[in-house]
This record gives sequence, structure tokens and C-alpha cells, in this order.
Amino acid sequence: MSESIDFLYPTKWLSKASTGERVACELRMRIISGIVESGAILSENKLAADFSVSRSPVREALKTLASENLIRLERMGAVVIGLTEKEIKEIYDVRLLIETFVFERLVKMDVQELVKELSKILEMMKVAIKYKDADEFSYQDIMFHETIIRSIHHSYILMIWDNLKPVMESLILLSMRARIKEKYDDFTRIINNHELYIEAIRTKDRALMIESLHKNFDDVQEKVEDLWMSQQMLTKGVEQQDD
Repeated sequence: MSESIDFLYPTKWLSKASTGERVACELRMRIISGIVESGAILSENKLAADFSVSRSPVREALKTLASENLIRLERMGAVVIGLTEKEIKEIYDVRLLIETFVFERLVKMDVQELVKELSKILEMMKVAIKYKDADEFSYQDIMFHETIIRSIHHSYILMIWDNLKPVMESLILLSMRARIKEKYDDFTRIINNHELYIEAIRTKDRALMIESLHKNFDDVQEKVEDLWMSQQMLTKGVEQQDD
């Protein structure tokens, strides 16, 4: 893809991705960040030129984004829909439902190996914070929750997670990049929340799990919504200056 573009999506996460997936990942980030605005028309030819690829992977990327309701495919091109505040809340509602369900399954399972794996991931999160690497922290944070979900071997729960993951991943990336610049000290509290999560799984304590879920999700959802609102305000401000 073209070197002239400043990519938002971490290139190191794309080592196994197809060309179409690479285009989709970058476009998704640009739409969710507000760089590509709601109502914008995306042309296959223009995108192919921008990313220095053929039209085939661009079509693949647009179909993916349409399935995520980020764009609407029309004859004249793809119309950007973007995300609303309500939709962001709904994404985290579903995450909360998934992880609550997963915990109920974990109560009946041997969680010793899971706790060990989560503790290792948590250490990687701490290293990322030390080096102020928001992208690595985001990667490990997503891996933390995905490891919990995969541990119960429930194919349909995993399917729901996989459908949510691309948009959620972009939201978390954008949020953590902003936070590591503006509220670095807040990561101590985030780590404490994840430690509480592990302890809830280890002890199979439902009350502790509910507390840890709300500490994690209520906080992340609020920060993501704040980021989304600020990006939309910034976009509107740029439009007014251009006028």
C-alpha cells in the first residue's frame, strides 16, 4: 500500500492479513476516528489509488465495512455511516453480556491454567505501560479478554466476539492512544481493575466479578464515548473553519 498515507492501524498487527483486510483495518480506523466523515462517499477507484492496490481488495474491504454497518453500499459508491454514541454503548452492552455468561461457565471449570495465562498477559500490559506503548497495551488488553472468552470453548459466543472485535479494537486503540498522552497515571487504576478481574476468576466470586466487570466496562465505555464525542467536535470545528 502507498507509503504516503499516515496509517492509523498498527502495521505490525497486519503480518497475516490479506490486502483487503489491510485496507479494511485502515478505513475502519479512519471512519471511527472521524477522519473520514459520516456521509462521505468512498470511491473504489480513489481508494485503490490511495492504497496502491487493485479494485478487488478494495471491494473486499468495503463489503467487510458494510457488514459492520460502518458504510452503506450504493451504486454511486460507498456512503459512510460511521458510529453513533448509542451504537458504541450497545457494543459494550454486548461485551458485558458475553463476559458475564463466560464467567458463569468458568465457575464450573478448572481455571488454574487460565489464571496463569491472564497473569502473564497482565505483565505484558505493565511492560507496555512502562514504555508508553499504547498500541501494545491495547493488543494485550484485547488478548486478555479474548483469552477469557476462548477458555470456555463456546463456538457461538466466540462468533459474536469475532464479529464485535474489529470495531471494538479500533475504539480501544484510539482511546488508549489518547489516554497514554493525556492521563498516563490512570493506567495504574486500569491494571488494578484487571488484577481484580483475575482474582474474581481465581476465587469464582460472583460479587467480585460483577464489581470488576463494571469497573472495567463502565470506565472504558465512558472513555471511548468521550473520545468519540471529542473527535466529532473536532471534525465539526474543521468544517466550520473550511467554510
